[in-house]
Amino acid sequence: MVFSRENPIDAGMKRTDSGGFECYLEYEKTFTMGCVEYIATIGSIVLLIMTFPLSLFWCFKVVQEYERAVIFRLGRLRTGGARGPGIFFIVPCVDSYCKVDLRTVSFDVPPQEALTKDSVTVTVDAVVYYRIQDPLNAVIKVANYSNSTRLLAMTTLRNILGTRNLAEVLSDREAISHAMQTSLDVATDPWGVKVERVEIKDVSLPQQLQRAMATEAEATREARAKVIAAEGEMKASRALKEASDVINQSPAALQLRYLQTLTNISAEKNSTIIFPLPIDLLSYFVNRTSNIEMV
Repeated sequence: MVFSRENPIDAGMKRTDSGGFECYLEYEKTFTMGCVEYIATIGSIVLLIMTFPLSLFWCFKVVQEYERAVIFRLGRLRTGGARGPGIFFIVPCVDSYCKVDLRTVSFDVPPQEALTKDSVTVTVDAVVYYRIQDPLNAVIKVANYSNSTRLLAMTTLRNILGTRNLAEVLSDREAISHAMQTSLDVATDPWGVKVERVEIKDVSLPQQLQRAMATEAEATREARAKVIAAEGEMKASRALKEASDVINQSPAALQLRYLQTLTNISAEKNSTIIFPLPIDLLSYFVNRTSNIEMV
């Protein structure tokens, strides 16, 4: 069965966004020139021959290794895809071309003020790296792919920040960058633009929120310091108790400790002398005083 004068070049099924399937049949577009186009093309060729060899300066063009040329003839895209790198030929007066740079381009996303999921205002700026993957789509399907990508990056950054909490924005920047890169890549794919990388540069918070967070962090550190000091006192008291038990088991250890203390004092050239007075000598006077009071 014949459906059209054009020859089908592709047929099949593909999945839709809603989860279903659809059948498609693509036909090869036949290029037919009108009478005016024939006359203009023939006139340009005649003019080219008459001005030969000076016309060669306008016929041969060169594009660099990192560039491609998209050629239009009387407003229609020429078959064969983008030209380059190297030399290519155009017909003056009827052909026009547009150069497309294939190198990776980076640009700064202006600081975007957005409201997070927990109703906190933050200001975030980022860097986006992209390159042209399909020169034909970059020229035909979008008027200015560079400006369109920049505007889309700003709106995408604000949308993603609105779905994250403040803690996620501050601590999980890699996930935000990856989500933004994926969203941009899907949106710019019909334009022939490939978003390679997105990096979050800085996250700015209001001054009042910064002071509140600093106060909270300081209070947390003070509470932690008090807990650590209390644990140290407890460990020190346990060590002193164990040392007293050891000295109680060996009375000579107390005398050795006294001699060691005297040695340390004398080493510092101190005139102060510490003489320990045994408690046993004072117990006689204490008992006698108590007996007199009872009488």
